[in-house]
Amino acid sequence: MSIFVAEIEQVGSSEVAPAMRRPPRVEMAARLPAVFQPFLSWLTARPAPEEAEAPRTPMYFVHQGCLLVAAGLSLGVLWTFLPTVPGAFLLFISLILTTSGLGVFQVVVFHHCAHGTVFRTWERNRAVGRLISAIFLFKHFDHYRKEHMHHHSARKLLTEEDEFADFVLGMCRLEPDVPKRELWRRVLVNVVFSPDFHVRFLLRRMRAAMRSHDPRHNIVTMAALAIPALASALTGHALAFLIIWFLPLTLFLQWATIGRILCEHRFPEPALIAARDKEFVCLATAGVFPGAPLPRGSAWSPPGLAAWCVWWLNMLTIQLLVRVIVLVGDAPCHDFHHRRPSTKQWTDYIHARQKDADAGCPGFPLNYGETWGLFRAIDENLATLSATPKGVVPTWPH
Repeated sequence: MSIFVAEIEQVGSSEVAPAMRRPPRVEMAARLPAVFQPFLSWLTARPAPEEAEAPRTPMYFVHQGCLLVAAGLSLGVLWTFLPTVPGAFLLFISLILTTSGLGVFQVVVFHHCAHGTVFRTWERNRAVGRLISAIFLFKHFDHYRKEHMHHHSARKLLTEEDEFADFVLGMCRLEPDVPKRELWRRVLVNVVFSPDFHVRFLLRRMRAAMRSHDPRHNIVTMAALAIPALASALTGHALAFLIIWFLPLTLFLQWATIGRILCEHRFPEPALIAARDKEFVCLATAGVFPGAPLPRGSAWSPPGLAAWCVWWLNMLTIQLLVRVIVLVGDAPCHDFHHRRPSTKQWTDYIHARQKDADAGCPGFPLNYGETWGLFRAIDENLATLSATPKGVVPTWPH
């Protein structure tokens, strides 16, 4: 808990990233052993300097999602046969893996199917997208794709037709021209830890999945929920079903969605929002990378050793959980996706974004921006919403 508090307290601190200091990932590559570099590249979604590219096919992410969900559910089943203490640890890992797999399906596979870049044919992308939306209680793929294309339009971003604005300003009931401290209070009290919000969110998901324009989609959704629930009830494992499957599918996935969406976009100055040009696109999105700058000193003194221990503990707990559950797949490089939405290089997003940044992001007036740490990114985004005058962005009736 203290690490979480420390992460929050660092938000906005000028000491975290001094102007003369090298970028965090460059520091990691220069000061940490080579054996750690592949792990750090994955964890931070940033490559080490001159690191070789790592090409993958889209099927890598399809298989990753399947394996994570299968492993999570398998460990969850095993949990039911183990004693309390080891079983609790196994259940913890099970919930993390299942939630992570669901996130991969939502953020990566389902999302990129909407762009037609997972499978070779549009028919296959649509068929898989529809199946995912039915099984995992997502909005019908056809509706999602239409709204998502609006989200990628500079004319629609941060308007009534934008899915991001609808979630942040509509579902979360955040508002412009409100003090940042009050926005944080609403996020924590009225969203993250609010039963009312999560019930509204779940009912919205169920209506979108079960009452779509496609009867077959609705039937598949109801069957995907009803069949395992009925089977578990008949075998006396209803509680296990609720814990190892329904909990990740609902509450945990919704928590992850809240964190990811709140860090995705910020609100530029009113003049830029009105202009809706490429500079607006650049400043409305920044890369969000799990991690923190290295401690300044060496580990050969008691204060230095303590700082390094805290850094590693932060990286292997908070930042690791953020990467595995919230910023899954190419989510840290969301700014690259908005600048190059149709590229097939998204499968190696870590190196593709860096290569584009090193080239100066041709075709755009500004190069990429970045924020290190999920909480800091959310704080920066809320600060831009707080600084936005009323009437510049739409408001939703609450």
